[in-house]
Amino acid sequence: MKAWVLPQFGSIQSLKLVDYPDPIAGPGEVVLEMTLAGLNPADRYLAEGQYPARPTLPHILGRDGIGTVVQVGPGVHHWKVEDQAVLVRSEVGVNRPGTFAEKVAVPAESLVRPPEGWTIEQSAGATLVYLTAWQALTQWGKLDPSVVLVTGASGGVGVATLQLGHASGHTLIGMSRGSSKVKKIKDLGADLVVDPHDTQWRRRVREFLGNRKVDLVVDNIGGPVFGELIDTLGMWGKVSVVGRLAGPVPQFNTASLFFRRIRIGGVAVGTYTADESREVWQHVVQTLNRTGAKPVVDEIYPFDRLPEAFERLSQGPFGKVLLRVR
Repeated sequence: MKAWVLPQFGSIQSLKLVDYPDPIAGPGEVVLEMTLAGLNPADRYLAEGQYPARPTLPHILGRDGIGTVVQVGPGVHHWKVEDQAVLVRSEVGVNRPGTFAEKVAVPAESLVRPPEGWTIEQSAGATLVYLTAWQALTQWGKLDPSVVLVTGASGGVGVATLQLGHASGHTLIGMSRGSSKVKKIKDLGADLVVDPHDTQWRRRVREFLGNRKVDLVVDNIGGPVFGELIDTLGMWGKVSVVGRLAGPVPQFNTASLFFRRIRIGGVAVGTYTADESREVWQHVVQTLNRTGAKPVVDEIYPFDRLPEAFERLSQGPFGKVLLRVR
């Protein structure tokens, strides 16, 4: 089969398209012939050596996607050849070969059926970002209708958070660079959209909220704006830290946390077990069905143009970037 392999840690640009041995389904596994695979910033972090996982090299990246079962291993009873399957969170693409290949061996416990009424494109890159968004919204316990500020609102996790937040009755503030995406972000359910480069964005938030404050920040960005996000929070405010696309947080003053009892917590869907991942995915689909929301696909790249797809991912797409494998 053809596969994109990472020969060494250091750069996503070192990926090479090569001939690679076909996988074999072991006990409890199936082999998928991949149709579409989703790109995630975590793939780049792993390639650059900025991720805890250290898979055996050469490694195949790619954590989610949709494909057709072509081989069933011993002990698998709920999947058969020619079934269509979607990956949920697993070690695929992390510590075992991933979905940027024509075929991939996957634990059967890490597969779900495509949601009813979704296209294969909508299903292909959805699970990881929606599980991440769900954890970001719920890791502090039950969140009654609240004010939620989402940074990186046009990215995969940002879009998922807005859609889930809207369906859950939250007041939503989306943060995104520039004005070109404002209407689309509002269409997802955002009540206000602000630009981190606008020096008056905090004033706009205060004017919009009146006597209210932000209850939860879902931060996909990090970087210099992090301290400003803390400033918008009210008493018992919380920050769910998802990503660091803008880099490290400089000169963070921990005193800003004291008197409002602010809590900051990291998001990591790798802490979900396979059973928990499938259960959360069911909650995600049920929540989206309340409003009829479905995943947003930014662009789909041919299999031989994976480096260009990663370049698009770095530019700030609106929704998911996908790779058409077959």
